[in-house]
Amino acid sequence: MGGGPPVGRGDRVDPAEFPRREPGPINVQRYRHVPAYSGIATFLGLPLCLTPEDLRAGDADVAVVGAPIDMGTGHRGAAFGPRAIRSSEWIMAHTPSALMESDTRINPFEELTVVDYGDAAVDPLSVENSIEPVRGVVREIAEAGAVPVVLGGDHSILWPDAAAIADVHGPGNVGVVHFDAHADCADTVHGHLASHATPIRRLIEDEHVPGRNFVQVGLRSVLMPDDELLAWMRAHGMRSHFMAEIDRIGFPAVLEKAIAEALDGPEHLYLSIDIDVLDPAYAPGTGTPEPPGLTPRELLPALRRICHETPVVGIEVVEVAPHLDPGNTTAMNARKAIFECLTGLALRRKGVPGPAYLDPIAAGLDDL
Repeated sequence: MGGGPPVGRGDRVDPAEFPRREPGPINVQRYRHVPAYSGIATFLGLPLCLTPEDLRAGDADVAVVGAPIDMGTGHRGAAFGPRAIRSSEWIMAHTPSALMESDTRINPFEELTVVDYGDAAVDPLSVENSIEPVRGVVREIAEAGAVPVVLGGDHSILWPDAAAIADVHGPGNVGVVHFDAHADCADTVHGHLASHATPIRRLIEDEHVPGRNFVQVGLRSVLMPDDELLAWMRAHGMRSHFMAEIDRIGFPAVLEKAIAEALDGPEHLYLSIDIDVLDPAYAPGTGTPEPPGLTPRELLPALRRICHETPVVGIEVVEVAPHLDPGNTTAMNARKAIFECLTGLALRRKGVPGPAYLDPIAAGLDDL
């Protein structure tokens, strides 16, 4: 998978070079209540882990990690996505203990130990050379028993991300629920095997994930799939839900189908969220916007439901290109998508029954 040496892996900092400390998460906050624009920019101000020993010592349930790659797309800028998702918050305080998901009235950080694991080593001149380092750091998180939440970066990282999950949980034992405007299963792009349009083809051909265990939602591109690619997708058993189907029967019905398909076979699921599944009105900061797409009112509860009702063991949010969105809407929706995923994982950990759980007060059901 990928060519060249594993860039950055041999240059990893030796902890012995620094004053000795006991393994465990590092609290980066000096004060209890910190504005989002202040302090060290970990995701939502979470504690930082630097090594697998930190993850294990801290009993981390979830670890957020960046994969700042944008060489796999024609429109550069997604490499700045991880930093934007972590730090470009203007309102929400970086005080996890104070945060509550409004529909469920759950604070996911009360149920889960969530940490920031920094970024994967990448080669800024080669997506191919960056594949193995990304795969390695995601595998480290999964091997430590935590759920990796990967901040992209462009969608080429689906290849190493999902492969790393399959390394730990077994090839053929992991399905993928994939929200995207694009099918992302082309053979090559300008002769390149690694790009944001090819990761699904690589995962299927490498036998990490069977084609029938890919469930796609939101497809609508004017570029792909063409008839040849669509025939390949159907021949490999992929389950793909286009926006035309969503328009015809409604998003709730399509979501029910997608959840049922996701549970048809695999013991574990990986959730891949390309921010361009949202309509460009809600996510203008992405390299390949395609109207008309989903709204946040459709996507965000769907992500929470999938993480609550299915065995999700890994998550990624990709294709945030902040330089294209001076209004910060795209990074804000990406960050909220992760927050909804964490809420779903917390609901599952807490044993709250589904489907589509809502707090009775928030849903106006407490007086019925």
